[in-house]
Amino acid sequence: MYNIAIISGDGIGNEVMECCEYMLDKLDLNFSFEYGEAGFECFNKNGTTLPQETLKIANKSDAVLFGASTSTPGQPSPIINLRKELNVYANIRPIKSYKGVKCLRDDIDFVIVRENTEGLYSQVEYGDEDKMIAERIITKKASERIAKAAFNLCIKRGQDKVTCVHKSNVLKKTDGVFKESFYNISKQYPQIRTEDYYVDAMAMYLITQPQNFDVIVSSNLFGDILSDESAGLVGGLGLAPSGNIGDHNGLFEPVHGSAPDIAGKNIANPCSMILSASMMLDYLGEWESANDIKNAVEKVIAECKIRTPDLGGNSSTMDVTKAIVKELI
Repeated sequence: MYNIAIISGDGIGNEVMECCEYMLDKLDLNFSFEYGEAGFECFNKNGTTLPQETLKIANKSDAVLFGASTSTPGQPSPIINLRKELNVYANIRPIKSYKGVKCLRDDIDFVIVRENTEGLYSQVEYGDEDKMIAERIITKKASERIAKAAFNLCIKRGQDKVTCVHKSNVLKKTDGVFKESFYNISKQYPQIRTEDYYVDAMAMYLITQPQNFDVIVSSNLFGDILSDESAGLVGGLGLAPSGNIGDHNGLFEPVHGSAPDIAGKNIANPCSMILSASMMLDYLGEWESANDIKNAVEKVIAECKIRTPDLGGNSSTMDVTKAIVKELI
């Protein structure tokens, strides 16, 4: 039996998580679910965006599914802190063209590997009314660790090139360490081609030549921005799953936020959450079920009959989920 921690969060997180659980219940796998709270609604109720009880549930689970959380003014981000507490240092965000969706090109298939624990997301800020300072923390250890994760993923995906993204011409010391660590680790993978680009140039290349990339590795903030840009190439955030992988834990979440403007309307696209669950099953070694889910999502999208408003349809969140489940069973 797999013990899965369910943290729905708030906003559309509750809706897409409900659909994800509905889908998982239809699989021929043995799950037990344990529920934790996090986010804005949790803060209003408990005075914290990430209770210790939620951390305990996440730490003892086989994997964690996270929905979405609304930003709480003056409070730390629950998802960032959860990633740090679980030490899931590699944020994996696949970007893929889908038939039936208006994409920039029909041959896009790359993945962004984002360092998850450092950079400007270290949340170390201080100052006074005249000046505020945010520390950008980059270490050799974390940089080498994320580079290794990127090369290993490249091999797993059957691809042959890893691209490092940085800004070492300006951030000479911090991104200097990141770039140097990348090339040091690359020596262990002579069969993999390597290249590196400044982040501003990379933002352009994702628009002009996305078909030329396999695995892209970057620091925390750069990876976050580039992955949202990349989602725009292939149909938007409703089709953008992600996994956060460490040596001992896995945390899986859709890339989209809590979208309070559509929360409660049952029109959010569940595919990102469902594809994140597929990534979870791959992490757990349930490769057949993981592939079945991906294939079911692709078939429903390609048929262009049942789709949520973000993809030009008028179907509900649960309508799309039931169509995907129908392809599974």
